[in-house]
Amino acid sequence: MNATGNTRLLDLLGIDLPIIQGPMALATTPEMVIAVSEAGGLGSLAGAQYNEAGLRAALDKVRAGTRRPINVNFFCHTPPSDDPARQAAWLARLSGYYAEAGLDPDMPKTPSGRTPFDATLATVIEDYRPEVVSFHFGLPAPELFERVKRAGAKVIASATTVPEARWLAEHGVDAVIAMGAEAGGHRGTFLTDRISEQVGTFALVPQIVDAVSVPVIAAGGITDRRGVRAAFALGAAAVQVGTAYLFTPEANISPIYRKALGMSERPTAITNLFTGRPARGIVNRVMSELGPLSELSPAFPTAGTALGPLRSAAEAAGRDDFTLLWAGQAFPLARPMSSAALTRMLAGLDS
Repeated sequence: MNATGNTRLLDLLGIDLPIIQGPMALATTPEMVIAVSEAGGLGSLAGAQYNEAGLRAALDKVRAGTRRPINVNFFCHTPPSDDPARQAAWLARLSGYYAEAGLDPDMPKTPSGRTPFDATLATVIEDYRPEVVSFHFGLPAPELFERVKRAGAKVIASATTVPEARWLAEHGVDAVIAMGAEAGGHRGTFLTDRISEQVGTFALVPQIVDAVSVPVIAAGGITDRRGVRAAFALGAAAVQVGTAYLFTPEANISPIYRKALGMSERPTAITNLFTGRPARGIVNRVMSELGPLSELSPAFPTAGTALGPLRSAAEAAGRDDFTLLWAGQAFPLARPMSSAALTRMLAGLDS
């Protein structure tokens, strides 16, 4: 373990344990954040899943449950322009599935989306003053970044390559999350779209440690104490763990999702079918038959709109054919336990 770097990061973030719970949109709950922070780690709320009112309500609940440091995570994407032709091509590609399910492709659909960080959400940060704010897909515009810093938050952000890590350090982040290719959920890429060149965690971490002067947080493929020890041996000052927290009772996931997580023989793959942006999840029918990567998939975050009715119909029949099942490559190593117990186990406090 890099003891000096470890202590430096703990002091920077105001936490006792070098364990950061990964923010997972839709799955993370205020109860999970509270449990992790109360256990001494850094609980992370996934801001991209909320509008302003929803985020304020979630933060009210978190602050009522803990006064310890918390992290609020945001996406830094630009909402796409309307592209009716691409949406129509995507729907046409899915038309066979609609026919199989007895559904009308032109039926009303609930738009899929994720909230990008903007001036309104910056005001929420100024009002609630979380100790840490993290960003995915780069950083927000400079004026928004400065508002976060002036609110007193330490800023951490994801890098999937050494150039991305250097860019983040040069632009003022307090620590870099080295996100390896093993990680579940959306890739944090923002300087490259060459997914085939993505580096694994345990090759990426030491390269980023050598490239930047700020502390480095390892993420991807870490679900037990062995992974934590390996990350520390390579120079990481902390770890960010997401998938293992899906196995906790505080995770807001469906029974179908939990069932898939229990099927350790199923592989994972990086796919853009569900949102339009590459993310790692457990392989299911639509990934096997259409992808996992498709040039037809509409821009992030709109691809999921057309999949919504298919997902609902399949889930009603007990199948995960069209369900996004975000999970990292090491998900078979995770075990059910509470968020607090998991945080302590990862830190080596419980056997």
